[in-house]
Amino acid sequence: MTMKYWLILLFAGIHTVGVAQKIATLEVNLAQPANGLSIPVTTSLDAITFLPDSVLQLVEVQGSQRTPIAYQIESGNARFIHWIIETANAKSAKHTYELVKGTGKKAPASINVKDEKGALTIQAGTKNLLRYNYKTVYPPAGIDTAYKRSGFIHPLWTPHGQELTRIQAPDHYHHYGIWNPWTHVLFEKDTVDFWNIRDRKGTVRFANTVATTSGPVFSEYEVLQKHVAFKKGGGEKVALNELQSVRVYQPTNQDYYIADVTINMNCASPSPVLLLAYRYGGFGWRTTEKWNKDNSEVLTSEGKTRKEADGSTARWCIVQGQLDNDYGGLVMMSYPTNYNYPEPLRIWPETMNGRGDMFANFSPTKNKNWLLNPGQTYTLKYRLIVYNGHFTKEKAESGWQYFGHAPKVTVKLK
Repeated sequence: MTMKYWLILLFAGIHTVGVAQKIATLEVNLAQPANGLSIPVTTSLDAITFLPDSVLQLVEVQGSQRTPIAYQIESGNARFIHWIIETANAKSAKHTYELVKGTGKKAPASINVKDEKGALTIQAGTKNLLRYNYKTVYPPAGIDTAYKRSGFIHPLWTPHGQELTRIQAPDHYHHYGIWNPWTHVLFEKDTVDFWNIRDRKGTVRFANTVATTSGPVFSEYEVLQKHVAFKKGGGEKVALNELQSVRVYQPTNQDYYIADVTINMNCASPSPVLLLAYRYGGFGWRTTEKWNKDNSEVLTSEGKTRKEADGSTARWCIVQGQLDNDYGGLVMMSYPTNYNYPEPLRIWPETMNGRGDMFANFSPTKNKNWLLNPGQTYTLKYRLIVYNGHFTKEKAESGWQYFGHAPKVTVKLK
């Protein structure tokens, strides 16, 4: 069923909005330029109504025109309602909606999590967007099995279907797409390395799938990963528990989509974990092998290119390049509450491997230690905008503004 068709059915199910009972008016004023990007929006539903989800509808109001809008309710200790503002053809920065009590047809789950063959794959319709591998992946035959790993994203696909990630490159067999290990760690008087796994000092393992969600607005998975230290005297011990969630929003444009990554870490024992300053570590991305110094580019929020980006700090970083006869890339965005924000970057130099292979990394411990104490949770948040075509600095800045400063929803009851 197409999106247009379900909207027709939904509108017919409401009969007329005038007959439906209005609960509240919701207004969103986009104070910053959106540059045509779609903007995810959320607000507390329990602050508006305690009516059950099954009788609620969301309608966009534009003059005398009322259009049903796909929305998704997130339930937990409290309920939140989510939807997406499409700005491409908007005539005003102000967007008005009505939450009504009605019996219209609900929007189907158009973005889903599929669990098969040791991986969770997020799909929009039949199109693959992102895959999280929870089954242990071994290196090629003849390569040290210490390089085996689970708990990483690969492939990350562009909207047109090209892969932006790479795993087990012969120059770095321990590189696994998009992943989040720490390199230089002090734990119980031992120096542990969760990144360079051939050293057999530590690794990161998938432990459990906590939850998966499918819906008309976003799809999400939440997983538990364990950062395991290999002890010098033999045996192993879990140093850190990591609860990682990845939420991918339903694309409203065929040329890009948004993925939000949230990483919650806490000590797995009474022992603290000290993440020591090192030139790389944390949220890393080994890019497609198609890119080199001649057909790809880097631009940061501070105007740094690939020649200058390594060691600089940034709110966002564009990495994009040629993909056969197409073009595309990824904007990596750091959230303002992240440790050592704006975060230091590790960007490979143009001489890497002789051809300028690309690797990009937000590394909060690049120039500063980070002490993780027992009994506390430490959170890192990142937004990825994955796209085909070229991204400009203006568009990247707009995307970051609406990530770093979520739109405020003004609610007027009845």
